[in-house]
Amino acid sequence: MSLSGNRLYAAALLAAALFSFALVLNAAWIPVKAELAQWLIERSWQQVLEGGKYTRPWPWADTRPAAVLEAPEHGVRLVVLEGNSGRNLAFGPVLGDGTADTGDLVINGHRDTHFRFLEKLEPGDRLRVTDKNSTRLFEVVQTDIVDSRNTQMLIDPGMNRVSLVTCYPFDSTVARGPMRYIVTALPVNGP
Repeated sequence: MSLSGNRLYAAALLAAALFSFALVLNAAWIPVKAELAQWLIERSWQQVLEGGKYTRPWPWADTRPAAVLEAPEHGVRLVVLEGNSGRNLAFGPVLGDGTADTGDLVINGHRDTHFRFLEKLEPGDRLRVTDKNSTRLFEVVQTDIVDSRNTQMLIDPGMNRVSLVTCYPFDSTVARGPMRYIVTALPVNGP
């Protein structure tokens, strides 16, 4: 091979390596951003619990922590944000619009990051929801798969329950599909 052929080959290898690195970096960005956001949001949540005012997790944030969702049997602890938007969902689970001040909480999250654990929840598993004023314990009673094109969730302000909602199926390569996976949990009476 000639000297110019060797240089061309080396340049092609370098370009392929850089392209591969860029692909890996791009694929890792969303999970890394989600984890870093949880750390910053957790810091903001701790300030709330220490009696401080609600603070933004980072200077340009348009959300704030509203509660903590835990699934103790699965080692899951997530800070839940206010503002049900795609932008906020990138940083953590969010409270459904209009449910923050009711007993009927709806919490939405992405199936491929924060709410990946939902596929492992089963009836009988416990969930704990903590807000600034209280901690409530719930037990999973059912899981459902619904088509969002013809099924709407009914919010009952007088009902005490938590519904966790994410896209379905969990391993889908298509974003924004119509199917939803819903975990319903009711209050636990007693310890």
